[in-house]
Amino acid sequence: MEFLKYQKVFVDDLAGTDFNAFPEKLYEPVDYIMKLGGKRLRPTALLMSTDTFNGDLNYARHAAMALEVFHNFTLVHDDIMDEAPLRRGKETVHTKYDVNTGILSGDVMLIESYELLFKYADHKYFAEIIKCFNEAAKLVCHGQQLDVDFEERKDVSEEEYLKMIEWKTAVLFAAGLKIGALLADASLEHAQAMYDYGINVGLAFQVQDDILDSFGDPEKFGKKVGGDIIQGKKTLLVLKTLEGLAEDLQEDFLSLINDRSMNEDIKVELVKSKFMEYGALDYAEEIKSAYRNKAASCLGKVEDAFPKVSMFADLTVFLLGREV
Repeated sequence: MEFLKYQKVFVDDLAGTDFNAFPEKLYEPVDYIMKLGGKRLRPTALLMSTDTFNGDLNYARHAAMALEVFHNFTLVHDDIMDEAPLRRGKETVHTKYDVNTGILSGDVMLIESYELLFKYADHKYFAEIIKCFNEAAKLVCHGQQLDVDFEERKDVSEEEYLKMIEWKTAVLFAAGLKIGALLADASLEHAQAMYDYGINVGLAFQVQDDILDSFGDPEKFGKKVGGDIIQGKKTLLVLKTLEGLAEDLQEDFLSLINDRSMNEDIKVELVKSKFMEYGALDYAEEIKSAYRNKAASCLGKVEDAFPKVSMFADLTVFLLGREV
């Protein structure tokens, strides 16, 4: 699996990077969150994109680190907003230290991500790189706000939901692919094709995550099945079920989704039965497949000139599994 080779390049670079600095109480949490683990998907994909266009991996490593620093900054602040006690099985930054430290350390991580990108100030595509990064950073905030808004709204549309997951989860992955291509002096058209691949595979991945949250094997999924249902999240499965219900039954279903007093296992089974009854599971699988196909067509725009892009087809399998 090519992904693992590039992942090791980044992980080795990360292991050799010390984020500690003065004042210690500001930077110790930065080093803590950065060394906490994870798939390192975004920086690894950036390196893969650079190599696809025959660029220098060592040259691209600062951009890969910038992407990972920014991503972890968002996690620090998201955990504060969610009052989450754990991240990757360990204490979150604000739990281990305190909320004020989490806010301030997150802020300095945001600044550090830009300092890393400014190492490319002399690159011919520097303006495009910063523009791409800025847009992704802004849209991540947009997506997070929509996610918060949806908790209080009853009238979330499928289009709005898909836009929210695109902004919250797909754009940063896609931006890394585009930046990686630009650093290798790829054409703007090829760089955009990589971005579009990232958006579509990111959307497919998030829809798959919605499916697995309700219908996955807990041993393989890595967490308790039904978490979104228990929290009352308006996923694609919920929205499709609501669409199929008569208006007088929609309120009953929303009341079920929002019920925090019901036994969790009973609630999960009741909601899942509605998903099946109204075809939400099959529909979500169709949406996932459609995005996957779009992602493949984006790679096709690059493959003739740069055949190494085929390794992203393997990445798609790694992220989404093989199609039956």
